[in-house]
Amino acid sequence: MNPVLLSLTLALATTVGLFVLGVPLAWWLSQTRSPAKPLIEAITALPLVLPPTVLGFYLLILFAPDNPVGAIWVTLTGDTLSFSFTGLWVASLLYSLPFMVQPVQAGFERLGSAPFEAATALGARPIDRFFSLALPLARRSLLTGGVMTFAHTLGEFGVVLMVGGNIPGHTRVISIAIYEHVETLDYASAHQLSAGLLVFAFVVLSALFVLNRRQERTS
Repeated sequence: MNPVLLSLTLALATTVGLFVLGVPLAWWLSQTRSPAKPLIEAITALPLVLPPTVLGFYLLILFAPDNPVGAIWVTLTGDTLSFSFTGLWVASLLYSLPFMVQPVQAGFERLGSAPFEAATALGARPIDRFFSLALPLARRSLLTGGVMTFAHTLGEFGVVLMVGGNIPGHTRVISIAIYEHVETLDYASAHQLSAGLLVFAFVVLSALFVLNRRQERTS
């Protein structure tokens, strides 16, 4: 699999995974009054301030076959988590977590409590309030979280390099390919990939902001 296709696959898998894992977490954070909320928010936001190589280093240790997590994975699959696409995916889920959780949490919090109190009075269960009210009403925030997660994952470097290395067809994503081209002084190839990422990121973010602005005007 070439670096572009591998990167797109990783970004899509990470975005889907964080819709499944990150959106419920964002909902819980927006609703809970637990004393643990600031701690969970801090853990969620760590990838924003933590150097990617630090997170990658500790994940590399965690995924090692001589540690429980890595050993269990080897027992179940016969492969290691480190230097594998699955390891990259798990690392990307953690590294991109705040890019999904924070905008979605903010979207849920902007909804206020009135719609959900009315739904409760009409007999709606918590799961009904989540799927029938929260998700449709926060669709702009969900779109923002999904786009930011996808775009951010495409540009990952430090975590990817530490956890996945540079295995062609398995862990050699676009950012690693650019780095390798620069190391070998193949600036033309590095420029081609870099320009592609730059244009993609600009177009996607511009489209997102335009769409959000239009929805604001019509809401």
